[in-house]
Amino acid sequence: MSTAEHNVAGTHDAHIAPHHEHAGAHVVPGWLLIGVYLILMVLTAITVFVSTMDLGQYNIIVALGVAVIKASLVALFFMHLFWDSKFNSVVLIAALIFVSLFIGLALLDSTAYQPVIKVTPVAKVP
Repeated sequence: MSTAEHNVAGTHDAHIAPHHEHAGAHVVPGWLLIGVYLILMVLTAITVFVSTMDLGQYNIIVALGVAVIKASLVALFFMHLFWDSKFNSVVLIAALIFVSLFIGLALLDSTAYQPVIKVTPVAKVP
């Protein structure tokens, strides 16, 4: 059997893609997907709980931190980046961190552009 016939038959030839260790589809165990799902639910509960608290300027930091962790988990496990090149995973997580950093810094600075609003009590009508 020739090399072309061998590849058509569905077997993997190391000479075709030597740098791809996991060429093709892979099966993710159900327990892993359920575990990631449960972690995402816990992080969502943390987000909801923290939104009811007044942490001052740390509200945005906590919210963006949890959002980065959740986005990373979704991309790594549900979008299969965990099994792709590790460089792609590092680039994605770094990009998410920098985007959250830029948004957080922009929101922290937004008070400099808003006028100070003073609320005066409404006089009671006799």
